[in-house]
Amino acid sequence: MENQYAIEMLHITKKFPGIIANDDVTIQLKKGEIHALLGENGAGKSTLMSVLFGLYQAEEGIIKKDGKEVQIKNPNDANALGIGMVHQHFKLVECFTVLDNIIMGVEPNKFGFLQKKEAREKVVALSEKYGLHIDPDAYIEDITVGMQQRTEILKMLYRENEILIFDEPTAVLTPQEIEELMQIMKNLAAEGKSILFISHKLNEIKAVADRCSVLRKGKYVGTVDTKDATIEELSAMMVGHNVNLHVQKEESTPGDVVLDIENMTVASKMHKNNAVKNVSLKVHRGEVVCIAGIDGNGQTEFVYGLTGLEPLVSGKITLCGEDITKASIRQRLLSGMSHIPEDRHKHGLVLDYPLDYNCVLQRYFEPEFTNKFGFLRKDNIRKYAEKLIEQYDVRSGQGSVTIARSMSGGNQQKAIVAREIDKNPELLIAVQPTRGLDVGAIEYIHKQIVAQRDAGKAYFLFPLNLKKLWTFPTVSSLCMKAKSSVNLTPKPQLKTSLVFIWPAQREMR
Repeated sequence: MENQYAIEMLHITKKFPGIIANDDVTIQLKKGEIHALLGENGAGKSTLMSVLFGLYQAEEGIIKKDGKEVQIKNPNDANALGIGMVHQHFKLVECFTVLDNIIMGVEPNKFGFLQKKEAREKVVALSEKYGLHIDPDAYIEDITVGMQQRTEILKMLYRENEILIFDEPTAVLTPQEIEELMQIMKNLAAEGKSILFISHKLNEIKAVADRCSVLRKGKYVGTVDTKDATIEELSAMMVGHNVNLHVQKEESTPGDVVLDIENMTVASKMHKNNAVKNVSLKVHRGEVVCIAGIDGNGQTEFVYGLTGLEPLVSGKITLCGEDITKASIRQRLLSGMSHIPEDRHKHGLVLDYPLDYNCVLQRYFEPEFTNKFGFLRKDNIRKYAEKLIEQYDVRSGQGSVTIARSMSGGNQQKAIVAREIDKNPELLIAVQPTRGLDVGAIEYIHKQIVAQRDAGKAYFLFPLNLKKLWTFPTVSSLCMKAKSSVNLTPKPQLKTSLVFIWPAQREMR
């Protein structure tokens, strides 16, 4: 009788210093199914998939493919077995083009000469077939995070893998892109591919997965058919208790202007036109202003210009009455600005620093953390980091001395959010603040944002999921379209402040 399982991971145990990431875990993937892997941050999901892909070696347990035990010592072994993986944190060379990254390691050649034309044709055909439209000649360092995600997916499709691992693939995608990806996954499963899908987004799991296995604190909890399980039941399995999926909040009472942006224009690295053109808006105390738009329509450049990561072509930025248009990043931070970045690895953390140092990256020079002779107060830094770790449930194998690179993506994100909110800023620019977080962590972060808003702080929120816009009540509503601002009536019971960036300027692309 033919084995019904494409992959079996039986009694897998993987240990790191101070923590058992996977504790006797068994997962079985049926042929042609989409199998979701659900768990809170640090539950061991990515570690388990890294064992399957050969990035880690398990101390105990075996892996079977099509009923036969296999040895996977590295990613090359995995690829040879038809196993591909889209990583949560992209494995891309930033100074290479999209095409070079996709074909790296499997470059087509003839008599030792690289045949890029053939590779390009295949990549373009795949991108059109699956709706993953990319520019094969663009450099990774110049494209958005969403485009980098598409590149990772195309890398796997280019290799024609049979077993596809998606590790948080929708974390940086817009709702439209997520719907497209869900359909792509269904089409791949219909073609006979077997898919392992890691996600914290319960609606996505319900929409696309056939079965769902749950991990909690490294242990296997159970497997259910998604059609028979409710979102509430899945969330309770994941975190061990019932989760309130709706934010409790009162209507806001905005005050004075905290941020005033006048005619801001920011250049684009992708083309000769400006990515942001003559944008003007204001953010008041006690309100959360959201900006939404299709990826690639200026959101990233808008944030860069606002935070000082890129200079302005023209315009003026005023924060708490102070002109910060030409201020350095540190001056902006000292003036009351905080920033949760879109790319936590590139702009949020020093990955080879321990967690405690990352918690004071922007405050190490303060008297609490540095003495009058210029030496760090390491005990104070560690105590401060431990306070944030406990308050925000940042899970790390060795506590505050854990190297940031070794932590799960969700716990890295929680560390950044904790650091930025705890600074008690006048203005917090939050770009996808709940990216990669489980429902329990999202619930806590949302409560913190609402509490800060009620305390008179201002928030500039850049969400991916448009549904999250209605989470945060404010007083007015704006719609930014190209060079003008117009009124847009929000949902009356919520009075949410929105700023939409529309794909109206097609010459930008």
